[in-house]
Amino acid sequence: MPVTSVESLVQRANECVETLSPQQAIELGSGPKAVLVDIRDIRELQREGRIVDSIHAPRGMLEFWFDPQCEYHRSVFDQPDRKFILFCAAGWRSALAAKSLVEMGFDNIAHIDGGFGAMKDAGATLVEEEAE
Repeated sequence: MPVTSVESLVQRANECVETLSPQQAIELGSGPKAVLVDIRDIRELQREGRIVDSIHAPRGMLEFWFDPQCEYHRSVFDQPDRKFILFCAAGWRSALAAKSLVEMGFDNIAHIDGGFGAMKDAGATLVEEEAE
């Protein structure tokens, strides 16, 4: 069986999830109707900082934290009236993660084209992440 490339998986994910520009994400993320969700590894946050008012949900735990039936569920994700806008470093992991959450049945999910790097370039306010 031939192997599917990551690039192909990301392209397919982008075809079925809502993708926001960095400017749209900054605008929405600063209001009460959306939550910016940083899915990067903690070491990336410590090295590069994070977007102000974003919450951290590492990619490896995302589905577990969203699932209300899971013992690892986080109540911050019990807000069906808010849009959860995922981002990673460049938009690849967040596209795959958004697709996974949509497949789980969440309809309030989007991700950011270009990820953290594009948000930073668009003027998003950054804060330093403290080492754990």
